Amino acid sequence: MDIAALAVGLLAQQTQSQIGTAVLKQQLNSQAQVLQLLQPPSQANLGPGVGGNVDISA
Repeated sequence: MDIAALAVGLLAQQTQSQIGTAVLKQQLNSQAQVLQLLQPPSQANLGPGVGGNVDISA
């Protein structure tokens, strides 16, 4: 195998690796966003009585 073919092969491998890394990063970011949406909202900044249980017996 000559050096030019080896260089082309290495460049192709590097490009595939970069694309794979970018896709993996995008998937991880998407999963993190989904997990944030599934988390219950924090009630630390809400006023008194907001977000509590409602008495429906009245």
